[in-house]
Amino acid sequence: MSQTRGVKLDDTIQQRLTALARIRDRSPHWLMCKAIETFLEREEKYEREKREDMERWERYQLTGEAVSHEKAAEWLENLAQGKVISCPK
Repeated sequence: MSQTRGVKLDDTIQQRLTALARIRDRSPHWLMCKAIETFLEREEKYEREKREDMERWERYQLTGEAVSHEKAAEWLENLAQGKVISCPK
């Protein structure tokens, strides 16, 4: 189900949007929908990653478990050499 939303754009933004729509052979409406969709995907991903980071931090604070620098460096070195091995735990 779609709903109409109003967005006030200043003249410069409106002109840029119209020009790009013409170049892309798309409507300004299509470009705005794509821009909003792209923005939401990026921001939702950021929020998911932030939540995962907080969960990892909380788990570390509870358990004290972490991957040592040496193990991480060895793993990265293997990856750099094209050797795919599982991430150290």
